[in-house]
Amino acid sequence: MLQIISISDYCNTLFHIPVIDVRSPAEFQQGHIPNAINIPLFSTEERAIVGTAYKQQSKEKAIEIGYQLVEPKLDSFLDECTQQKTSDGIVIHCWRGGMRSQSFAEHLVKNGFKNVYLIQGGYKTFRTLVLQTFTESYTLTVLGGYTGSGKTEILQQLDKMGEQVIDLEKLANHKGSAFGGFDHIPQPTSEQFENNIFWKWKELDLTKNIWIEDESRNIGNTLLPADLYQNIRDQKTIFIDIPREERAKFLVEGYSHYSHEDLADAISRITKKIGGLNSQQALDALQNKNYHQVVELVLHYYDKRYLIGLQKRKVENVTKLELKSTNHQQNALQLIELIKDNERRN
Repeated sequence: MLQIISISDYCNTLFHIPVIDVRSPAEFQQGHIPNAINIPLFSTEERAIVGTAYKQQSKEKAIEIGYQLVEPKLDSFLDECTQQKTSDGIVIHCWRGGMRSQSFAEHLVKNGFKNVYLIQGGYKTFRTLVLQTFTESYTLTVLGGYTGSGKTEILQQLDKMGEQVIDLEKLANHKGSAFGGFDHIPQPTSEQFENNIFWKWKELDLTKNIWIEDESRNIGNTLLPADLYQNIRDQKTIFIDIPREERAKFLVEGYSHYSHEDLADAISRITKKIGGLNSQQALDALQNKNYHQVVELVLHYYDKRYLIGLQKRKVENVTKLELKSTNHQQNALQLIELIKDNERRN
């Protein structure tokens, strides 16, 4: 039986059921519902052919060509969906819930599939929901601090302690800054990054506090959603102030195992920002494996840049917390205690 559902139905109650995205591989790569499986009705090239026929000839001609392209694949669609379906059924969608997903879903029903769900409005309605979510107000606590403060590690510890956390760098597959992509994990598109944030977001209790790291709009090659970025900028920030020497030790431990080629490339990419002399001194220190000197030279730039950004926030929204080291377990506990103190005062 074919059942029409809304995107809210899927996200709120049916998200555990496998979802099949029948759009072309190029569309899927640009952005998709997290955990969706791409079984394209048309390849990227075939979609272009059908689209050209629609524009230059007629809708009827496009349908005719489309059927000719799809007909040889019908059995393989059944086989692939059989591997994915569960006893609860299977969910189908395309871009707007139109002919592609409708015909695909009907083909499954005609061949004995039970509980076939079709998302009304398709992926387009999902994107509308994602972007609308970021326009709403939430209670965020923004964790700020100079480079090397171990903010990501603190957030991970807070998550283990039962706090609600959005780890933007994990979702972006990038640690931020010129030195953030050394693990060479492909980053999602900015559209997919937004989808990934939303997917994590929907798991949270939005009436309670959410921890999030202070980030620039760019995390590597991905962009934070504009509304979420502005929300982060407007929220209360806890700025953890850790001595530079401690942060330098933390960075040396975290980055010295990477290749000299990656480190040298990152230094070269910020030459204009840190100055030619500092850049050359950092490269010379790297060549001599004097990682501590490399970090000291680079930190001078990053500390200055972060301070400029911090000063753009409203003074009353920033709470400074001095910490002695980068011990993220202890620092997470102190942050929770600070939040509790603030709640008691209010």
